[in-house]
Amino acid sequence: MEKSRFGLLAMALMASMVAFTSCDDDDDATNGGGDGTTTAGTTLQGEYTSDLTLEANKTYTLTGGVHIKRGATLTIPEGVQIVAVDDDTPDYILIEQGAKIDAQGTATNPIVMTSELKEAGAWGGIHICGYAHTNAQGGTGSSEIGNATYGGNDDNDNSGILRYVRLEYTGFALDEEHEANGISFYGVGRGTTVEYCQAYKGSDDGFEFFGGSVNVRNMVVTSCSDDSFDWTEGWNGYGQFLVAYQEEAGTLGYDCDCLMECDNNGDNPIITPMAHPVLANVTLIGNGGDAQGVRLRAGTEVELYNTLITGKALPLTVETAHTEEALRDGVSKLEYVAISGELDSENGVYTNTMFAAATGNLTNQTFNFTDTYVGTVAGGKDMAAVNPFFTAAAYKGAVQAGNDWTAGWTL
Repeated sequence: MEKSRFGLLAMALMASMVAFTSCDDDDDATNGGGDGTTTAGTTLQGEYTSDLTLEANKTYTLTGGVHIKRGATLTIPEGVQIVAVDDDTPDYILIEQGAKIDAQGTATNPIVMTSELKEAGAWGGIHICGYAHTNAQGGTGSSEIGNATYGGNDDNDNSGILRYVRLEYTGFALDEEHEANGISFYGVGRGTTVEYCQAYKGSDDGFEFFGGSVNVRNMVVTSCSDDSFDWTEGWNGYGQFLVAYQEEAGTLGYDCDCLMECDNNGDNPIITPMAHPVLANVTLIGNGGDAQGVRLRAGTEVELYNTLITGKALPLTVETAHTEEALRDGVSKLEYVAISGELDSENGVYTNTMFAAATGNLTNQTFNFTDTYVGTVAGGKDMAAVNPFFTAAAYKGAVQAGNDWTAGWTL
């Protein structure tokens, strides 16, 4: 599907921003009665200024933008399905600053957010706005979808819990500047829990981080046409056990871009707070094409450990002065990283020779995976000894044979 499918809907979205309303004017703002519980079959739409609780194992319809306002919590129990309507209205869920989402599925009974139209770009995914930092001009920004404010100085901010959540067919674009991902994290703080989430066949990015300090683990991106993981505006969270897999383009009917596209700030690469995530146990498998595997640029810093990168002609590229200088000077680190080719350097400040000489790194490797992305390579850094966020996993890759943590809840 072309992203322009929703280009003509920009005026409709702006109109909807003027006055969202609950779908039952005779009820309170929860759309489901005074106790805050919404019955199955209810259509979710408009603004919610008090708590909204869905019923486990039930199906709900989503039409238009759902805005969870400051002070309210959206609670989604296990087994819930939310299905976006296939019509002329952009559909998405927006958690505004001071609001929360409590979405807790299980490995055997995940939460599924999908669309009637089973095509990439059918609906707009989840957008979460927090009070953590961003290096956007002025220290705050507005979400690409919903025009909600994000940013601040509370890196411990808590926007809730996402656990065992699968998002399918996301990624619509209102225009070239306003696009939707599987989940967009806008200034989200480390008090938020994000684990066991999948973005499946979206037409933009799988997971994108606009600043913030949110930590993530056990994340899967499957066949998203733009970047699988994307960060900008100073994201400095931790991540472990991350998978990106792109099916063959001929099978999908569309190309895929980078497995990771990594920026500090495209307008000012050295602005602070600096993007500096610490990531470990990552498996990234591309579907060829001209795009890079991991593209480090726009001043970003990074620490990347225990990682496998394959399936792209350029599996790992470094661009812009500060990005390369940070690697050369040891501010950024690439260790125990195995790639199918060689590192490509835009400026020659940090070269493939330097990369190959760093601790545990391997170039020109061939990998053998089972069940798409299951498999690891011996040798890795014990990140549990570095920071308590991490689990001891001193091997390269995200999914060990005999311990497929993606089984049962992903597509």
